[in-house]
Parts: sequence; structure tokens; C-alpha cells
Amino acid sequence: MPGTNTSEIEVSLASNKGFWLLLDAEELFVPFSEFPWFKHATLEAVTTVEKPSSNHLYWPLLDIDLSVESIRNPSAFPLVSQSRN
Repeated sequence: MPGTNTSEIEVSLASNKGFWLLLDAEELFVPFSEFPWFKHATLEAVTTVEKPSSNHLYWPLLDIDLSVESIRNPSAFPLVSQSRN
């Protein structure tokens, strides 16, 4: 069984455009335009984030899972919605 993940993860600054995520030694911007699920979330919900594995982030109060790569390169992970007829 793997041990406890001790990597650092912190939301450092939130604005009306998005928020900055400090992930180990990397700083990533999470824009609401690319990640709309966070736009109307409370500060507590946005700042309560876990890192279950090296490329996986989870916001338990919002039930949102994201890969770190999708934050680094959101254009490679387009939001696609299909209407049902």
C-alpha cells in the first residue's frame, strides 16, 4: 500500500478571473473561462483541494476531479457537451 502523499498544494490567490494553484514548486493559473465549475464556488470549496496522486487533483466539496495536465494545457482537454434529442 502506498504511503501518504506529502506534496504541497495550496490555492494562493483567487480573483474574479480564476485562482492560482501552488503545486509543489509549480504555480498554475486556473481560469474560470476554462474551468467554469469553480466560478460560483465558495472560497472554502476552492481552497479545499487534495492530491490523490502525482497528476490528479480533487476538490471534495465540489466533487471535481482534474488532471494536472488539463490545468497546464487546457486546450488539449476541450469541454464538450452534446445535447440530447
